[in-house]
Amino acid sequence: MVALDIVVVMGAALGVVFAVLWHRARKANQKLEERFRPVLDLEAEKQRLEAEVRVARSEAARVRGDAEAESRRLQAEIERLTSEHQALEEEAVLRSSGFYKSIYDFSSIEQYEARLGHIRDQQKAMLKDKLAATCAQEWLVNGSKVEGRKQINQTLKLMLRAFNGECDASVAKVSYKNVKAMEARIEKAAEAIDGMVEIQRCRLARGYVALKLEELHLAYEYEEKLQQEKEEQKRIREQMREEEVARRELERAKVEAEREERRCEEALQKARQEVLLAKGAQHDKLAAKIAELELKLADVQARERAISQAQLTKAGHVYVISNVGSFGENVFKVGMTRRLVPQDRIDELGDASVPFEFDVHAIISTQDAPALENALHRSFQARRMNRMNERKEFFRVSLEEIENAVRTHHGEFELTRIAEAEDFRKTLALLENECQPRG
Repeated sequence: MVALDIVVVMGAALGVVFAVLWHRARKANQKLEERFRPVLDLEAEKQRLEAEVRVARSEAARVRGDAEAESRRLQAEIERLTSEHQALEEEAVLRSSGFYKSIYDFSSIEQYEARLGHIRDQQKAMLKDKLAATCAQEWLVNGSKVEGRKQINQTLKLMLRAFNGECDASVAKVSYKNVKAMEARIEKAAEAIDGMVEIQRCRLARGYVALKLEELHLAYEYEEKLQQEKEEQKRIREQMREEEVARRELERAKVEAEREERRCEEALQKARQEVLLAKGAQHDKLAAKIAELELKLADVQARERAISQAQLTKAGHVYVISNVGSFGENVFKVGMTRRLVPQDRIDELGDASVPFEFDVHAIISTQDAPALENALHRSFQARRMNRMNERKEFFRVSLEEIENAVRTHHGEFELTRIAEAEDFRKTLALLENECQPRG
């Protein structure tokens, strides 16, 4: 019994000890938790942030994928638009340089008309044979092949009507400014029409589209050739007028020279008769007069021979002039005239058609004025201001280049380098004065 009591007491004592120890351990644990709570919170925050990062990365990957897909779509759209407008950009370059490479380059209007007629006959034949637009599949409408063919025929007619309308409008509007744009318009019209009926498997024949493009280029070059012939006729008429003016001047000058020659011969004959009877101072005076008249007669006869030679040859003058006020610096007109007084022709050029008068840099007398003019024009062909109308004899060159070319094809000549542009400079001074603030 005593032993049992001892055991009970010892058990109770151990329980108390255990309870004390557990309480102390719990308090120690609480202290540890309090001490390391920031570390535990940081780890939890780290795990939370890592989870958010994973979610964000997943979202970013999805967005990036969408963005890349959108970027590819936009890039494809940019390429399509760039291709679509490439013709317009090329046309802008062609327009600024004044260059167009002819496809046919026929020598006469009749050849263009014949070719156009042939092209249009081919188009009519394709339309008649129903080859201009085709359908690659037979369709049923309400179970009927007949109704299907009827609907497809109507679709093909609408396609051709729309396409021909676009082509006719392009041909009617084509010019050197937009020939490439009109070509692109026809091609895009064919693509758009084909796209609208792609589900029905209808399509414009490539050969028919090619014929329309050929018609466009032929129509453009035909109009250009027609304009060139008009300009050439105008040039010939102007040249004939200039030649007629020069011929009349030469005729008048020749008649006047012949009259002066007769007056000199009559005066010389009279002086020779008088000198035979004169003596002393009177004799000496008449002898001096005879010498003077002989020199004058020789000069008149030389001038008469020069006039006769000018009538029989291509003698004339090549002039180099500028108009800073109208055309700017380093722009010169190189032309020729067969008039006895070349300044008359230059004065005509400076009439009401330009705001300021021309300055003369050189007037070159030559026995073959057309040949010298043509040689100079060939030397500066790439520097022409107007490539479409060669009657406009203006060139963007320097006076040094003109000087070298004239010396090469003609020889020495007199050149004035300064362009006075008096009217232009006075006008600028007046404008500057008007723009000054009033006190």
